[in-house]
Amino acid sequence: MADIAALAALIEPEATALGLALVRVKMFGGTSDPTLQVMAERPDTRQLTIDDCAALSRRISDVLDALEAQGRDPIVEAYRLEVSSPGIDRPLTRLADFGDWAGHEARIHLVEPVDNRKQLTGILAGIDGDQITIDVRKHKEMTIGFAQVAEAKLLLTDKLIAATQPLSLAGADEIIEAPSEGVDETEAEEQD
Repeated sequence: MADIAALAALIEPEATALGLALVRVKMFGGTSDPTLQVMAERPDTRQLTIDDCAALSRRISDVLDALEAQGRDPIVEAYRLEVSSPGIDRPLTRLADFGDWAGHEARIHLVEPVDNRKQLTGILAGIDGDQITIDVRKHKEMTIGFAQVAEAKLLLTDKLIAATQPLSLAGADEIIEAPSEGVDETEAEEQD
């Protein structure tokens, strides 16, 4: 399997050159369908446009293709490249994320149990140094070190949806209908 830290070190300068912040680099899909997933966002909007995705995808592909041509391919097996925004219920991968999203609900999976809990779900209360505080539902406020976090993500709530409105809704209400494959449009109308 590929070295994620090495891949992130190759990809981050490409994202930065486009004015983007790298959120996560991850390989998934195992040997049957390996996928290199790259999540990025614009720091000022926390969003990513389709054009941003395309530009970052091209830059990453160019870097990885050049390394392959030099015989230094960081991913030996065939793989798929997926470049996307973190989405609404985004992963929390950087310490700053836990402070930026204070007041929102999150689920944190821990490396080792704390207070007999391997998972903490509640409202993020913020950060202090490398410490994260979360008000765990039906329990208490807990503080953990960032190094104790195995995985974390925001949970989809009305408050989060309101806080992450898209930059533009243009075209969101347009419905584009395509004819069914292999069916003539006049035949489709006659069938209705």
